[in-house]
Amino acid sequence: MNKDSKIYVAGHRGMVGSAIIRELERQGYNNIITRTHKELDLCNQQAVNDFFEAEKPEYVFLAAAKVGGIVANQSALADFMYDNMILEMNVIHAAWKNGCKKLEFLGSSCIYPRMAPQPIKESYLLSGELEKTNEAYALAKISGLKYCEYLNIQYKTDFISLMPTNLYGPNDNYHPEHSHVLPALIRRFHEAKENGLSEVTCWGDGSPLREFLYVDDLANLCVFLMNNYSGNETVNAGTGKEISIKDLTELVAKVVGYEGEIKWDTTRPNGTPRKLLDVSKAESLGWKYKVELEDGIRLSYEDFLTNPMRAER
Repeated sequence: MNKDSKIYVAGHRGMVGSAIIRELERQGYNNIITRTHKELDLCNQQAVNDFFEAEKPEYVFLAAAKVGGIVANQSALADFMYDNMILEMNVIHAAWKNGCKKLEFLGSSCIYPRMAPQPIKESYLLSGELEKTNEAYALAKISGLKYCEYLNIQYKTDFISLMPTNLYGPNDNYHPEHSHVLPALIRRFHEAKENGLSEVTCWGDGSPLREFLYVDDLANLCVFLMNNYSGNETVNAGTGKEISIKDLTELVAKVVGYEGEIKWDTTRPNGTPRKLLDVSKAESLGWKYKVELEDGIRLSYEDFLTNPMRAER
């Protein structure tokens, strides 16, 4: 990409999209175009086609998606599959039809089999059964990834995909029911501290192992890959480090300053027992994460405190 290349970031108001905007601006890119959902409904094929025909973006970061945690995924399986499938197909197809030089599709590590060998290599895709709690979302993301691959094979496009591990950071969703685990813990411990609660109950038994990547590190990788990678196989985005949910809750409580007791509700789902990405491919290309987990949680908590509207989601 040149500094004045026309770049479209789909989903620029979300956590990932807003981080990509920050990174592009930090690196001096000055021709970035965006549209809010009100201005452009990405699930409307005609509207997406009209937008691409009018704007002709040279590069596209496809960060828009319908996202949520375990409860959100389980309660709206059909919505998660339909909205994500339609949205991504519309954007990828319109980008191809309008001569986009390069598109980067952002998926999720949930595309990999539930019981995949650890750490998970990119080549493990479609080698086993998916985790049921987010199967609908995973199937949609696999479809987007594969559509990019098939366009490359059939029409010689340069469309790439990136599969991030669990993300967190500025502009996250802190909704008590629909958020992911880390922002949910930030809100729960903050409110417990504010209300003087002597104990906090967390979901599951604390045993699952998870990997977390600060979203600004992901954004840095997104721009890096757009400039340095072409290929049909996806690229994993993560730290290569994992932590148990139990240890994570204790770390969040420490950062927030909550000193009460932590209890576990084992009637709630744990999700996948372990999910660690093999990030050797990204590292072999010359990229490595920078923000350590405790520092990232501290930055996320600062964001939560200074953005009250986000805390109300």
